[in-house]
Amino acid sequence: MTEEKPETASAPGQNTVLIGRKPVMNYVVACLTFLNSGAKQIIVKARGRAISRAVDTVELLRRTFAKDLEVKSINIGTEEIERAEGQKSNVSTIEITLERP
Repeated sequence: MTEEKPETASAPGQNTVLIGRKPVMNYVVACLTFLNSGAKQIIVKARGRAISRAVDTVELLRRTFAKDLEVKSINIGTEEIERAEGQKSNVSTIEITLERP
């Protein structure tokens, strides 16, 4: 049995954790891995129902594991997606940028 890893994407100069359906602690560990590897900034992204899981992840990080972590910015938005039936639907998005001083 293979262990699933949290979905992460890395772009030049930024570390991004994409929140999905897994337990919150999986995403906290992914963020801590970035921080322990020397990252000064982490971006936590989520869409739809996963937004609450993203907020839980950030709060758990800030209150328990990395108390020196600061929220640099929070961006919210809406994406229009096309469903399988051909209908268009709006999905809320959030992007939380965390920074270590």
